Amino acid sequence: MQIGRDALRTLLLSNVAEIRFFRRRPIEGKSPTRRMLCTNCVDLLNSYNGRMTLNYLPPVLMPKFNPNSENLIITWDIIMQNYRCVNMDGCSLVKSYAGDEFWKYFNETIYPMTTQQKMTFMDT
Repeated sequence: MQIGRDALRTLLLSNVAEIRFFRRRPIEGKSPTRRMLCTNCVDLLNSYNGRMTLNYLPPVLMPKFNPNSENLIITWDIIMQNYRCVNMDGCSLVKSYAGDEFWKYFNETIYPMTTQQKMTFMDT
């Protein structure tokens, strides 16, 4: 289901979103889309589990560009454990997770994955 920038920005403030979007810089031999599990939920990211399990660190610097003018959202990528820019040209919401629902999904599905399984998750 397609999702707009404002709707995704609002959703990310209190939930974790699984999204699929077109890569801004396609990678040869990889899918033109990227799947991401992401959030901007301060309560989740600043929690003990957010800092220890997701390795969250608050941002130190502001980007040297205007994300809005590039149709981007900056969000915490849970698998890559860093901030990433999401291209909002053709972004789809796969699923959203609230706090406890996310941790159950993360602990049962994402955490046990190997590095290769995580790479496959992101490329499908």
